[in-house]
Amino acid sequence: MKIHVLGSAAGGGFPQWNCNCEMCAGYRANRIRATARTQSSIALSIDGISWILFNTSPDIRQQIADFPALQPNRELRDTGISQIIFMDSQIDHTTGLLMLREGCPHSIWCTEPVQRDLSENFPILTMLQHWGGNRINTIPVDGYEPSSFKIPGFETLEFTAVPLLSNAPPYSPRRDRPDPGDNIGIRVEDKSSGQSFFYAPGLGQIQDHLIPLMANSDLLLVDGTVWRNDEMQQRGVGTRLGTEMGHLPQSGEGGMIELLSQFERPRKVLIHINNTNPILDEESSERALLTEQGIEVAFDGMSIEL
Repeated sequence: MKIHVLGSAAGGGFPQWNCNCEMCAGYRANRIRATARTQSSIALSIDGISWILFNTSPDIRQQIADFPALQPNRELRDTGISQIIFMDSQIDHTTGLLMLREGCPHSIWCTEPVQRDLSENFPILTMLQHWGGNRINTIPVDGYEPSSFKIPGFETLEFTAVPLLSNAPPYSPRRDRPDPGDNIGIRVEDKSSGQSFFYAPGLGQIQDHLIPLMANSDLLLVDGTVWRNDEMQQRGVGTRLGTEMGHLPQSGEGGMIELLSQFERPRKVLIHINNTNPILDEESSERALLTEQGIEVAFDGMSIEL
């Protein structure tokens, strides 16, 4: 399996266009050693030709420009994008679908709550019917139990959707009271090689059934949004805790570092990094602590092969 990180930042990217926090201002003034990032998305392929997108960020046009494998190179008009999986219905994970309207219909995989949001509350699926619409495939959800599914053209891969305790988007009527399927993680196993990875850019709480699933994966690409639970308050840019937004902080008791420290097998990579997070500064003490713990920080253009 070939995994390519198209974007590694949380909503707004880094630096965020309207933010003058310590990280964003430090980057613009060259006071910190950091790398700009677009909004979170990854791509997956078996052969390097046909790719599955996990989310379509508002930065999708730039991400395609930076990744030739997705560009037209066979027909007068074509793309390497074969399928699209939505992990949730967040604006920063789905708006890019509007930028792909000339290529409709796309084959989209999502849960029923996500399809409902994207048809009624943030109706991009409804809007895109004017460009030929999209083929919607429903990812099965059974409470908070994992459920497997297959994607045509990727027969050697088994996909397991894992409903997560996170949150619905601010625009959703289910905000702060999400249904199972509003947020999912996905484990992908290549049955031909036995290699697997788990992707969860929005992970608010750790349920018991996640532990063996994560422990038995070869790669974890998981929520790295905030360092501290009160980071938005500390930086003066918001009032909500990370966990209230649906993101487990890295530090503190029960945080992501503590969770990942119990796993020996997987390679551990944080993704979906908020512009306020001090780990963006490659010379920070927080970044050094991650390195000591064997935890990496994803960056745009990062490629991993399993």
